[in-house]
Order: sequence, then structure tokens, then C-alpha cells
Amino acid sequence: MAILPLRAVEPGGTELRDAWLDEIRTALEQGEDRWELCARTLRGIFYPALVGADTEHLPVEARLALAAMDARNVTLEPEYYAEVDPERFTERKPLLWMWQMFDKSPLGSNVDLGVKFRRVLAPYIFGRVGRNFKCFHNVEVSFGYNLEVGDDVVVHRNVLLDDRGGIVLGSRVSISDYANIYSHTHSIVDQADVSTLKTVIGDGVRITYHATVLAGTQVGENAMVGAMAVATRDVRPWHVNVGIPAKSVRVKPNAPPEAYKTTLRGAQQHAGD
Repeated sequence: MAILPLRAVEPGGTELRDAWLDEIRTALEQGEDRWELCARTLRGIFYPALVGADTEHLPVEARLALAAMDARNVTLEPEYYAEVDPERFTERKPLLWMWQMFDKSPLGSNVDLGVKFRRVLAPYIFGRVGRNFKCFHNVEVSFGYNLEVGDDVVVHRNVLLDDRGGIVLGSRVSISDYANIYSHTHSIVDQADVSTLKTVIGDGVRITYHATVLAGTQVGENAMVGAMAVATRDVRPWHVNVGIPAKSVRVKPNAPPEAYKTTLRGAQQHAGD
């Protein structure tokens, strides 16, 4: 298998890109009203010809679409959840809306611009974010404030990070396209009976294509959850888990000797009693 590092790509229009990102970064740093920042930014992206124009003559559906550029005129699913912290979510809502709508715009699939744009917003949405965060388009989070992200984390396209109960992504974590990481679960008896459980993804973990990690799961450092797998229980460090439910099928060849121990976390705790 060949080692294929990413190519260096130099896009055009960098001065225009940097000027736009600097405007948003400066507005956030200076504490500008986030609702107005969101509305102004999205109107400029989607309806530039109507910025500052008299819109009363427009058809009602056009005015409704224009109004939706202001996050005060929309609702997001997480704000309906009973356990939401209204103050913390309200602080983030315009930025979450701006993130989601940017991804739906012609700019959203631009990898260079998109990664830099999300990197600007992330510190104001997440509970914590480390250096060199790299996030591709159509990634969704729930509350945002319950998400902690380490250094050099990469999140690929169409990923769901459900941080209702809290998600911790360690450093150098890679999450592939269409993966789902949950931190809440519903009772099989009563759907309204919800448990929120922190999910922890350790340093150096890979969550691969279309994989799912269920609430409360701990994926140990340098482990891997294989494509289409559903991790319903803890994944041991350096182990590769596949299937539904996911089970260990091998240990990475570069693993340290202690990774080959088969004792589970619970058994270790009982052994020490």
C-alpha cells in the first residue's frame, strides 16, 4: 500500500477570501451582534442584489426566504430538546444557522474557503476546539457547547455530531464521511424517556465511512471503528472493531504489547475491588 500525502493546492482569489474571513473574524472578536452578523452574511451570499433594497414589492415566498436569512425567524431541532440550556444555545444559534446555510450555498463546497470559514466559527460554537481543526461541508452538531475537540482533528462530509450529552474528540481524530456519533438514547418503552451519556473518542482514533458510535461509548486511543460498523460498547485502544454490533477483529500491528490484553474496562475495575 502506497503512502499518499495530500497535495498542496493553491486556489485563486485568496485576497478576496481572506478579506471576507477577516470581516467575520473581526466581528466575532469585537463582540458584534451575532444575529445581525448572520443575517448580513447570509443575505450577501444568497441575495446580494437585494441587500439594502426595498423588498415590500416582492412575492410573499420571496420575502419569506429573505426573512429566513435571519436566524431569529427560524427554529432548529435542538432548541426543542428539553435539556437544552436556552442561554448557551441562543448565544450559538445564529452561528449554527450561518454554518448550516453557508454549506447550502455555492460557497459551501469550496474546500479551501469552507475549512477556513468553519475554523473561524468553531471557537464560538464548541465548548473547546484545538489547533488546526479541519471540517468539511454538511457537518451538523446539536448544541455545540457540549462538544470538545482536540488538536489536528478532521471531520469529513455529512457527519452528525450529536452532543446533547457531550462528545469529546481527542487530538488527531479522523471522522469519515456519513459517520454518526451520538450522546443521547431513547428508551425502547417510552420515546420521551431520554438518557444523555457522554461519548469519548480518544486520541488518534479513526471513525470510518458510515460508522455509528452510540451514546456513552468510549473509543480508546488509536482504535478504529470500521465502515458501516455500529459501536454499541467500548472499543479498546489500538483495536479495530467492525460489524453490527461492532466487535474487535484485530489489533493494529504497531500497537504496544498492552493493547493485546483482552480484559475489558469493567472487568479491570471489578478485579481491583
